Amino acid sequence: MAVVRNLEIKLDVDEDAHSVLDETFEQFRQAAQHAADYGWSDDPTQIIDSKSKLHDATYSDVREKTDLTANHVQAARSLAANALENCKDRILEDGKKASKPEFRGTVVFYDGRTITYNDDHCTLSTTEDRVTAEYIVPEDTRGTPFEEYWENDEWERGESTLHKRDGTYYLHVSMKKEREEDEASTSEYGAVLGVDLNVDGYLAVTSTGAFLGNADYLNHKRAEYERRRGKLQQTGTRSAHLTLKSIGDRFSNWSEDYLHRVALAVVLEARRHDCDAIAFENLKHIRGRISNASKFQQWAFNKLQSLVEYKAEEYGILVDDVKPQYTSQRCSHSECGFTHEDNRDGDEFECLSCGKELHADYNAARNIGWRLVQHWLKSGAGRADCQVALKSGMVNANSEFSPTTGSSGQSGSPLTSPPL
Repeated sequence: MAVVRNLEIKLDVDEDAHSVLDETFEQFRQAAQHAADYGWSDDPTQIIDSKSKLHDATYSDVREKTDLTANHVQAARSLAANALENCKDRILEDGKKASKPEFRGTVVFYDGRTITYNDDHCTLSTTEDRVTAEYIVPEDTRGTPFEEYWENDEWERGESTLHKRDGTYYLHVSMKKEREEDEASTSEYGAVLGVDLNVDGYLAVTSTGAFLGNADYLNHKRAEYERRRGKLQQTGTRSAHLTLKSIGDRFSNWSEDYLHRVALAVVLEARRHDCDAIAFENLKHIRGRISNASKFQQWAFNKLQSLVEYKAEEYGILVDDVKPQYTSQRCSHSECGFTHEDNRDGDEFECLSCGKELHADYNAARNIGWRLVQHWLKSGAGRADCQVALKSGMVNANSEFSPTTGSSGQSGSPLTSPPL
């Protein structure tokens, strides 16, 4: 199984080569747009998102009208096909509106035939001759992704995308490493870590009793940024515009770093309890449930889960989602399972049937983990003895509890969590 990491590298390109690279950007954009125009239809059932059909219909025209290599033409077609597929799914599966893809950015996709990696530079295919670009790597790479991936022979440099921002060229390189099959990925048994995400209070709560991140703080920082942005937009001067861009970049970097740290904590919690899988609520359902929440909160949920998937992959930990219906209302005690909306009152959960008292988000996280276990059993996934990881131990599909000694969660408040 291949583990993939993406690394951004700044490039030093001679000014004489800027024009040909910019022309390559433009012709690549035109090629993708031509394929998207052909595949688009106002009737979503008639949208053509098949790469082979788009290739047959547009390849010859694009080759005749541009100076792109064959590989770049095919990459542009694939970009268009993916965009058309996303539009089609958005309309037919999600019931939402979508307009024809419009390509405006500066990006070119490179593969093994259009880019050559060397020790200190790469060569890039363009609409004319190849262009040489030197890597700009920090002098001290200790503790950086460059040391972990770029300078590590275990990682192979694969496909990449070339971007241009503020007059500077950047290469986003896909780094790949083959991971040996380990016990976690082949076992017939599986321990699941349930994770509940929240728009306020703790950002993520796990079935092992770890309370991670602060959604209120994240929202406060966002509101603070929006307040400053509004004032600067009203000012309207060039200085205000430059300041607006600067604070926007700082907030974007800060929020992404914050979510990175929470995601890392989730994965570490899964590893600490020897979990083979991490379960979230299905993001589509979450978006519907918090439809009145800000788009930023919805983005944060999506970003956090994608970061967890990214970090968990290296350790062979599966990340899956489950339907969220009643996870906050159901009693997570295995001998009960009573479901009622009055079981939950804010952060407090007290089962009206058995009297079990838990932090409400912790209760939901346990139910989320339990729901993935049930899904495995129903689907015949070969995990007959799968378990849910709890703060106080493990409970298997037969509701048998096995306590563990010394297990601890990063609890944000006092919690005594008896067996499920």
